[in-house]
Amino acid sequence: MKLLVATRSAGKRGEIRELFAGLPIHVVFPDELGLERLPEEEELEQSSSYAGNAVAKARHFAQIAGLATVADDSGIEVDALGGAPGVYSARFAAARASGHGSVDAANNALLLERLADIPDVQRTARYRCVVAYLETPTAAAEIVEATCEGRILSSPHGDGGFGYDPLFFSDDLQRGFGEVPAAAKHRVSHRGRAFRALIEVLLRRSV
Repeated sequence: MKLLVATRSAGKRGEIRELFAGLPIHVVFPDELGLERLPEEEELEQSSSYAGNAVAKARHFAQIAGLATVADDSGIEVDALGGAPGVYSARFAAARASGHGSVDAANNALLLERLADIPDVQRTARYRCVVAYLETPTAAAEIVEATCEGRILSSPHGDGGFGYDPLFFSDDLQRGFGEVPAAAKHRVSHRGRAFRALIEVLLRRSV
């Protein structure tokens, strides 16, 4: 089975490729198929829900490639901020990115700024991932969702992972996501759990 994973994120690509390693599912990514970035890609994440964004991305790429396609949308939800940045995590501080060198750095800096006066015990948070799978471009989407619980650190720890990982302390690992090997993170992460749930569905269908 060939499965298109609708992401251009290098960080996500590495994680997802490892999750599918050794399985009878051949994952490919838009760049590997020579799919150029079209202007409409910039408008795909307009929904106020993770599921809406994931389905929009999956349907866009399924229509272009004509392959079974999966896409995810994920974010970090901080209780002290009322669940923000949530679905807007990837573009939380996009307007400030030029002053921080990267969008990830800007997002992390803004999150720390918003939590500057919040004590550790109140910095609880979770990562959430919603995955949408389309067997064909017009099929109803299969949706799976997963979370992982933790809290936001007061400063970055480690240089592993991407996004908010240097600031996320995992309850499961009792370490920051930026401090642990990739395999340890994948075992408990929101994306790892969501994609493993999807893989179970796909393997059952192929039997």
